Amino acid sequence: MDYYDDLETRDPEVRERALFAALPGQIAHARANAPHFARLLKEVEPNEVRDRKALAKLPVTRKSDLIALQKETPPFAGMTAVATGALGRVFSSPGPIYDPQGARGDYWRMGRALFAAGFRRGDLVHNTFSYHFTPAGMMMDLGAQAVGCAVFPAGIGQTELQIAAIADLKPVGYAGTPSFLKILLEKADELKVDASSLKKALVSGEALLQPVREWLKAHDVEVRQCYGTADLGLIAYETEPMGGLIVDEGIIVEILRPGTGNPVAEGEVGEVVVTTLCTEYPLIRFATGDLSAAAAGISPCGRTNTRIKGWMGRADQTTKVKGMFVHPSQVAQVVKRHAEILKARLVVDHDADKNDRMTLHCEVRNRNDLLAQAITNTLREVCKLRGQVEFAESGSLPNDGKVIEDLRKYD
Repeated sequence: MDYYDDLETRDPEVRERALFAALPGQIAHARANAPHFARLLKEVEPNEVRDRKALAKLPVTRKSDLIALQKETPPFAGMTAVATGALGRVFSSPGPIYDPQGARGDYWRMGRALFAAGFRRGDLVHNTFSYHFTPAGMMMDLGAQAVGCAVFPAGIGQTELQIAAIADLKPVGYAGTPSFLKILLEKADELKVDASSLKKALVSGEALLQPVREWLKAHDVEVRQCYGTADLGLIAYETEPMGGLIVDEGIIVEILRPGTGNPVAEGEVGEVVVTTLCTEYPLIRFATGDLSAAAAGISPCGRTNTRIKGWMGRADQTTKVKGMFVHPSQVAQVVKRHAEILKARLVVDHDADKNDRMTLHCEVRNRNDLLAQAITNTLREVCKLRGQVEFAESGSLPNDGKVIEDLRKYD
């Protein structure tokens, strides 16, 4: 088996020493050049942070606070270490949260995940992640170029046009969500269009459910998944089906008890917290809000880095629907625009085909079809996702403080 580089097969102790040898310099860099970390880490002596025990004493910066922090100190909450004009691109994720991209190749480090998924020099990749506002499209685009692949920037939607392009261009690889890949292949079957060139896929943005993986394999597409965020880029990637996700080489991952800065016991589910060695956006102990757990042992593929069990839900009420984050503040915006809504609760689940579905349950005054349609339109406008609206009886929604309830199952 070949590897992306020699870093992947290092002795774990060698990797740990290398990461923590680089960390003091990164902390010093963040303090000197990023005002947020200058304040947050002002009492920290960088040269003393040389192991996980010392790292665990540093304060956590939470993704869930980014919207408010960026409003206070636009555009990046004082967390970037370079001027905005020195960046390569700037994106806007739902919230809005503004995401910087450095001006260098494979800034998001996605090449490693694509290589592990079987992508090689000379492949054509059909990339269906969005190039509009959010960084997912460029993440895969730059990663594919780093591997030596050409890219067809398909973006989202326009299913029939995408199928026609696949038939004409015959890409061997796909990048996007697993559910959209299934939709494309089903539509190709329905229209009797040849999409058989697709043989491998790197998917992300939503959970890869086992029935979907098996369906795609039956259609001759070998699928691997990866996990990343718009702030950090690649966090972990899959090499063996159902074998866990291997942590990327350029970051330090901790699994913490949600709402704290304390590491959980090995194997226990907790919040994924990442410290990156990225110089443009030097995030130190950045709490993603995602839940996962460390997996025991080393991957049978020969890569020696820590494995995590993949995305296991959210540590806060922010959730991800069809690859897009939905925040409690967005539900509040919908409610604010309609005085008739007394109380609302956004429920996320799966439909019969295991696709993500969201429904806004509302207690309202004077329910009627026009109001339901108006709220539906607002929900789509604010969240950039389609959703349903259902009226609930007055007093029927639980009094538990939840704004978003995620009912999806991943076992």
